[in-house]
This record gives sequence, structure tokens and C-alpha cells, in this order.
Amino acid sequence: MHNSNRFIRILKHRWLDERDAQRAFRADGLARIQALVKASEHTHTGEIRVCVEAGLPLSYLWRRALPRERAVALFGKLGVWNTEANNGVLIYLLLAEHAIEIVADRGLSARVPQARWHELLDGMRTEFRAGHFEAGLARAIGAVGDELRRHFPLAAGSADLNELPDTPDLR
Repeated sequence: MHNSNRFIRILKHRWLDERDAQRAFRADGLARIQALVKASEHTHTGEIRVCVEAGLPLSYLWRRALPRERAVALFGKLGVWNTEANNGVLIYLLLAEHAIEIVADRGLSARVPQARWHELLDGMRTEFRAGHFEAGLARAIGAVGDELRRHFPLAAGSADLNELPDTPDLR
């Protein structure tokens, strides 16, 4: 990456903050995302965690880290890896780059080929590039929920154990 491109990337990320993430969704949009996560989790034993970050921390930008690296770090920091069946999934949205990443725990990633995740992500990136963040996240939650229902369905009569918050994490 050329130095001027690096500088522009740093400025783009540092210009945005948590208020930009809040403006992108507003309270009613966040409530709809939370409701989608909650409804999805009533149909499978997996856990879906949504994280929206305005821009990468300076340390990530300085070393030219990609959004995937940050998503993996937040997967651990938010405890998505710590579910009973190892079937937690982080849906990470980086506003500064209109990037989305899906990080699935080993219980689900062992059953869903990486190519399938890439296929799902490719379809969602169009929404994000157009600035349709809520629609893109709704699509992501639906796609992840489909995979979790396929591989970890909630047994009839079983109670949904909510191991992680359904509220999106804004940074």
C-alpha cells in the first residue's frame, strides 16, 4: 500500500467514531437488528453476535491490518467463542470500509465450508457498499441463522439458552 493511500485510510478510519455507528442505525434500527437476532436464536442452539465498528483502532491501521483480523480479535474479546456447543457466530461490520466479516466458532465452521461463507458475504457486500447497513445486517443474520438451523436446530420443546447478548455492540 502506497504511503499516501495509507494516510488516507488512517484519516478515513479516525474521522469516524461510535456516534457514526449510532447514526447509521439509530435506536429503532438497532432494535430491529436485536429482534432479528433474538427471533433467529429461538430456532437453533447457536448464538449470533453483531458488532458494528465505525473505524479500526490506530494500532490496526498502523500495521495495515485487514477487517478480518479485527473481527477475529473481537470474536474473542466479545466471548463469542465461549458457547456451550462452540457454535457462536460474530457478524462484524466495519463502516469506514463498508466491510463485513463473519467469524464462526469451530462447531459451525467444521460443518460449513469456507466457500459458503464467502458466497454469503459476497451477496451482502453490495448492500453495504450502497450504504444499506441495516438491510445488509438483516441479510447476514438470516443467512447465518439458516446455517445454524441446518446444523444446530433447536429440539422441539427445548428452551433457548441465550448465552450472549442479542443487542448489537457499537464501537
